[in-house]
Amino acid sequence: MRGIVVHLPGSSDTGGDGEPCGDAVTLRLAPGEVARFGRGSPATPVELRLVDAAISRLAGEIRVTDDHWQLSNHSTTHSYLVENPEGAGEYLRVPPRRAGAPIPFEFSRVVLPTRGSATVSFQVYAPDHVYLDPGGTGGPWGSRTVTAYSLDETATYFLVLVALCEPRLRDVSPVAVPTTPQIVERLAGHPACPRLTARAVSSHIDYLAEEKIRISTPAGADARRDARRNGKREALVGLALRFGLVREEHLALLPPRAGNDPRNAGPGRPGGGNGAGVVRHTGE
Repeated sequence: MRGIVVHLPGSSDTGGDGEPCGDAVTLRLAPGEVARFGRGSPATPVELRLVDAAISRLAGEIRVTDDHWQLSNHSTTHSYLVENPEGAGEYLRVPPRRAGAPIPFEFSRVVLPTRGSATVSFQVYAPDHVYLDPGGTGGPWGSRTVTAYSLDETATYFLVLVALCEPRLRDVSPVAVPTTPQIVERLAGHPACPRLTARAVSSHIDYLAEEKIRISTPAGADARRDARRNGKREALVGLALRFGLVREEHLALLPPRAGNDPRNAGPGRPGGGNGAGVVRHTGE
């Protein structure tokens, strides 16, 4: 993945100046591009509009490089937090007037303080972290070999992918792929997903399909949105199982099911999973 994806969730709430926060916004920025965020105004346009009286008209900017992104804080009084939602509470504090702070996380949540009880935040999906061959001893940087599918098995998006693949791995259904509400329900008991929403699941699926696994699904001009979404999920599951990106041992990452659920049967059933001979994924 070159460049980043920035997602600002939509909200029907109003900010401190009584203006609606508006619809969700998703930006794709290539290396060298910049996106500004803040309350904005006709004289100060911003790509990410954050409506709260405590947020400056031009609160900061995001700048993309080849292998990471940088955050500049234009506020003279407030620090911003950059959290790692996939980690164990890691975060960075970007102090006022800090320019070009490099952000190391692959998935980040940028949090700004507000006048209300809730903060304002947006999410940033960064470039893939690059890894050399496990047995490599260095050599010219230009000749490095990297992993085709760079997946972090500790990330929430990987849990979503495992939940998508679970019915076929357990041989419960050779055709059906879980819907977004079913994935939310399936992951509800996981300690990393206490507040996982349908919108967040859809964002993770889009991220997997467009950036991590890079699938393409045909969609005519008059194709229905639901049909495209179903095709995207099915393509993700098919590729993940064919290449062994999700295997039977990954089912242990999911929360336990009720004892009377047929999908609670352990792996190893005839036809369940990819079987022997599949090359193990050696990514993150």
